[in-house]
Amino acid sequence: MAERVFIGLGANLGDARATLEAAITQLAALPATELVAASACYRSTPVDAQGPDFVNAVAELHTALEPLALLAALQAIEAAHGRERPYRNAPRTLDLDLLLYGQRLVDEPSLTVPHPRLHERAFALVPLIELAPGFVHPRLGPLAALPRPDQALERLP
Repeated sequence: MAERVFIGLGANLGDARATLEAAITQLAALPATELVAASACYRSTPVDAQGPDFVNAVAELHTALEPLALLAALQAIEAAHGRERPYRNAPRTLDLDLLLYGQRLVDEPSLTVPHPRLHERAFALVPLIELAPGFVHPRLGPLAALPRPDQALERLP
């Protein structure tokens, strides 16, 4: 059975917007997965990180992949785009985060879902609400009722 999942996308190295567009195409091509929608792109300043501004978006998928299999697929897409992890919050060519996996709660050493800082990151929360304003976070309640984090965010044309 397919689950409704949301993937946060971000990049701040290279042609970030083109990278996000390519990654969305790759997400749509994952096995047992359908791309439902993608949000607009947003520019944001780095949070707890260095480097140029980020371009961010959120993709909504329906997938039959289990959470850890989906995580492995996301990491393979990141690697294909040259993602390196030299240190925590380093600038990146592509970052794909599993934000929500239906109403499931996942607490594994390599994966926590819902994403534990989703509600603290405007660059993830705002495009997520754009796609799913009525979605109810399994721990925090309705997304639309969550306070917006104080972070500069610019919707790109």
